[in-house]
Amino acid sequence: MTDILRYDRRTVLFHWLTAGLIVLMWGLAQIIDLFSRDMRVLPRSLHIVIGVVLLGVVISRLIWRNTGGTRLPAADTGLLGIAAKAVQLALYGLVLAALVLGVVLEAARGDIIFWLGRLPGFAAGDRALIGGIAGYHELAANLLLILSALHGGAALVHRFVWKDSVLARMTLG
Repeated sequence: MTDILRYDRRTVLFHWLTAGLIVLMWGLAQIIDLFSRDMRVLPRSLHIVIGVVLLGVVISRLIWRNTGGTRLPAADTGLLGIAAKAVQLALYGLVLAALVLGVVLEAARGDIIFWLGRLPGFAAGDRALIGGIAGYHELAANLLLILSALHGGAALVHRFVWKDSVLARMTLG
């Protein structure tokens, strides 16, 4: 049995924590409008707080990736390798875009957080501006989820069709 190349524990934990938080936030975003206006504060507050946590995780992940994270050789060569790198860059770009747009949306809108108080909003009454920012935030999040699903699907193809160890690289072993 050959040894499997694996990412270090912190890289793996950052990867799966990022994925889990993204899925959780996207799910919360889908149900916010199911709540009454008064109760909408809870899922929206959770979405915002988890977004701040995710922003911290992504920044920490990028710092770790560039300072101490394990670097493995590309799993694929040729066009598949180029596509994998492009998807990886697009995933980072979309998660950062969704997070930055979320921060801008919150700065513009201002929301009540857990009924504790309202954050200041620089354009709280400007429905057109807030709607535009919200639309781009939603688009980035939806594209991120779609691309994440393709990324996960590719990992499953590696595991079950090509029967290689690419998926195992991102496990704790």
